[in-house]
Order: sequence, then structure tokens, then C-alpha cells
Amino acid sequence: MSDLFSSAAEREASRTAPLAERLRPRVLDEVVGQRALLDRDRLFRRLVEADRVPSMVLWGPPGTGKTTLARLVAEATAAHFEALSAVLSGVSDLRKALAEAERRRSHHRERTLLFVDEIHRWSKSQQDALLDAVERGLVTLVGATTENPSFELNAALLSRTRVFVLEALEEADLDRLIDRAYAAPEGLGASAPRLTETAREQLVRAADGDGRRLLTILEVAAQDAQLLSESGGDSSHIDEARVAEAAGHRALLYDKAGDEHYGVISAFIKSMRGSDPDAAVYYLVRMLEAGEDPRFLCRRIVIFAAEDVGLADPRALTVAVDAHRAYELVGLPEGVLPLTQAVLYLARAPKSNTALSTYGGARRWVREHGHLSVPEKLLPSNTRLQKDRGHGVGYKYPHDLGGYVPGEQYLPDRLHGETIYSPSLRGEESDDRSEEG
Repeated sequence: MSDLFSSAAEREASRTAPLAERLRPRVLDEVVGQRALLDRDRLFRRLVEADRVPSMVLWGPPGTGKTTLARLVAEATAAHFEALSAVLSGVSDLRKALAEAERRRSHHRERTLLFVDEIHRWSKSQQDALLDAVERGLVTLVGATTENPSFELNAALLSRTRVFVLEALEEADLDRLIDRAYAAPEGLGASAPRLTETAREQLVRAADGDGRRLLTILEVAAQDAQLLSESGGDSSHIDEARVAEAAGHRALLYDKAGDEHYGVISAFIKSMRGSDPDAAVYYLVRMLEAGEDPRFLCRRIVIFAAEDVGLADPRALTVAVDAHRAYELVGLPEGVLPLTQAVLYLARAPKSNTALSTYGGARRWVREHGHLSVPEKLLPSNTRLQKDRGHGVGYKYPHDLGGYVPGEQYLPDRLHGETIYSPSLRGEESDDRSEEG
């Protein structure tokens, strides 16, 4: 009798489960996207089909199939699937899972695939607790993370795993998911309201490469249309307004301490350096909208003005510092305007990195040669003792000689004749002021 009730409960749960769960692929060929992993000639596919799966880390954005792949790998290799969430589980939960894995191996010769979702959330000590089990082959670890494993996983654990990268789903992949949602028996059903063409395009854009998000929005929109039908409204289709309402406002993928942060700020700097104002402002707004601290961006803008524009346009540093001060004066939301103005100015300005390269050269001199003696003629000669020691003898005052003394030596003797500053040929640093970079 208990089996009867359990079976009925499972059937009811399958009917009420979210659409994304109901449509979860059952075999590798049903997985949408990730061709770089799943095509027949790819390493990941070959390892799974040969039942030679190593411990691995699946790294990719949300909704790209990390959990699904872990389950399918377990099924394809006939391993017991044990799942832990790094957010909800601690060391005690891990030790219990490993003890069960030991029991299964000893009594039933059954392998265990241990799936750890959001593995980057575990501390160093929690990750260390996995090392022995992975090393001995007690479990095949499959960790899932949205963060760069190089930054978030211990080197010891990372060295024992193979990293596979999952990409955000492409528009064609998301289109296939929509078709499956309508066609599959466990999907929305044949009587579900259909998407208009423009609503379909909007749904794909709103999903932003996230398959789970796409199916969630679609399910909410369909349910909303059905509720409208029950009150006598037109539920024959799902339009743009209904998709927009179902999608709501999505928090942008941007972890201020993680890989996405470093990726976007790198693109921001490189867009300004490459003189692309559109891309530079796009990345600026993307960071601001995701909640980045504007003061961090102000500091990066000031650094860029000196490092990448420099003497090609000396006013750039003033513009950057003024933008920082303006933000501190007015705050948000108006403070984004002086930041945008500064970014546009820097992106359009001629570029020179001679401040960076010259400082680096001087630093090498100091490190290689240490504290070389300053030429005596450059030393102060304010006291009788200083004058008796020869300080200042032979020094030529530039203002008495037209502002410049040809051939004068200012560097220490060992460095005399060496140069580290080489002016760029761009902007105001060029001898030819008409030649802009």
C-alpha cells in the first residue's frame, strides 16, 4: 500500500514540478546547446560514453545545464548520484555523504558521483575535506560553479579535476527549448496559449542565454494567460506585455568579487584604450546597473587617464579627477553623467602610455643599481660645509641660459647617457602636434 501511495505522490509531484524540471533532458542527445562538449568527437562525450569520467568542474553561467549534465553523467556511468549544495551543506553533510559512498563501494561495489552545486561557496577547509576522497577514487566529484575555478577553488583540489566550460545558450538553442515546451507531453500542452512572433523574440532576449530562466518566464506567462481566460479574457496568445510582466526585472550577472567583475572591468578599460566610446560607455553602464561602487569606477578612470592617455592629452587627468569630484558632490543618479562624460573624453583622446613605461624603466634602474651617488653639482650648497665639500660647483642655472642647458648631466655617473623616456608620436606628446593617434 505504501508503494501505491508513493507512486501516486511521485506522479503528482511530476505534474506540479516547474516546467524547467519537467523538461530536464533524460539523455545527452536531448541537451540543448553545449556542442563543444557534447558533439560526438568531443572529449567530454567520449569520456562519458567510455565510462572513463574523471572528477571535474563544470564552469558556466546560470541555466546552461551544469546540474543536468551531472545527472546524465551519473546515469550513463551507472554511478549513484549524490547531490550537495555548497550553500546548504557543511562539512558534516559532506562526511556523511562520503561515509555512504564508502559503504556502497564496500557492500555493493557501486560507484558514487558526488555533485556539489556552487562549489565555490565552500571554504578552503570544506574543499580540503574532499581531497582524500577524490584522490582515492572513493567518489567522482562533479562540481558546478559560475565563478572562475582558478580564483575560487583550492589549487590542490583543482589539480585533481578537469575543468569543462559551458557557454550561455545561443538564440537558436533557446528557440529549440520553446518548441520543446509546447511539443513535449510533459510540457505546457497543446492547448497552451501561443507566443506571438514578437513575444517569442522578446522571451529569447529576456532569457539572456539562461535556459531555466526562459522556461520559467514562459510558464508564468502561460499561467497568467490561463488565469485571464478563467475571468473571461482573451487567452489565445501570449503577447510582449505578458512576457515583459512575467520576466520582471532581472538582476544582472555581475559578482563584484568574482570572475564576471574582472571580465567586465577588463573590457571597460580595453574599450577606452581601443578608442571605442560606445563599448566603453556600455560596460560603464553595465557595471553601474549591476550595483558596482561608482567610486571604484572613478578610481579606474583616474588611473586610466594617467596610464593610457598621459601626455598625449594632459587635460585627460584633470577631466578624470573632476569627474570623481563631481560624483562625490552630487552622488547618484546624476553622478553618472560626469562619469559618462569622462569616459567619452578618455575613449576619444589620443593615447600614450609613456607615464607607465617610463616609471617602469626608472624602477628597473633603481632596483638594478641601488642608490647611486647624486652628481655633486646637483647637491645643495646652502652651508659653508656643503660649499667646502664642492657641492653645487659647476651647476648651470637653466633660467640664465634660455631655460635649457644642452648636454648637462643630471643622472648619476653610471647612468649618464642612458634614456628611458621615449615620447610617443601621438597628440600633444608628439613633436608634430598635428599628428593625432
